Amino acid sequence: MDTDERRGGSGAAGLAPAARRQLWVEEPSVRRRMADPVRTSAVRAVLIVSLTLIQAMVAFLCTLAGSWLAFPMVLSSVASTVVATWGVLDVWVTRQVWNQRHGVVSEPSSSARRLRRDRRRERRAARAAARRGERIRRRGPGRGERVPQRGTNRLSELSEV
Repeated sequence: MDTDERRGGSGAAGLAPAARRQLWVEEPSVRRRMADPVRTSAVRAVLIVSLTLIQAMVAFLCTLAGSWLAFPMVLSSVASTVVATWGVLDVWVTRQVWNQRHGVVSEPSSSARRLRRDRRRERRAARAAARRGERIRRRGPGRGERVPQRGTNRLSELSEV
C-alpha cells in the first residue's frame, strides 16, 4: 500500500490500485528449456557458425581489396563451412538422441488406464483360480478320480489325475 491509500486517498491519478499496471509481470514460459547436452551443442554450433560468417566476410573483403590473404581465407572459409555444417547436424542428432532416451512421457487416458486395470484384475483372478485348482489337486484325488500307483512317476499318468 502506498501512502495515499493509507490515508484513504484515491491513489495516484485517481485510479484504483488494481487498475495500475505493474512494472514487471512474470509470465510462464511457452517452451520448455532445452536439455543440457542439446544446449551445449547448440551454443557450440552458434559460435562455429558465427566465426565462419566472420571468416567468409573477411575473405570477401580481402578478395575485393586484392590482398594476398584472399586465397588462404577462401580455402579456410570452405573448411569452416564444413565444420559449421557438422556443428548444426550435431545439434540435430543430439536432440534426437535425447528425445529417444529421455523422451516425452505420455500419460495414458483414464479409459486406457481403466481397461488395463480390468485386464490386470482378470489375469490375477485367473492365476488365483489356477493356484486354488493346483492346491486341490495336490491334496489328493476327489471322488471318482484315479489314484496313481507308487513308483510309476510317468508324466502322462500324473497329468490324467
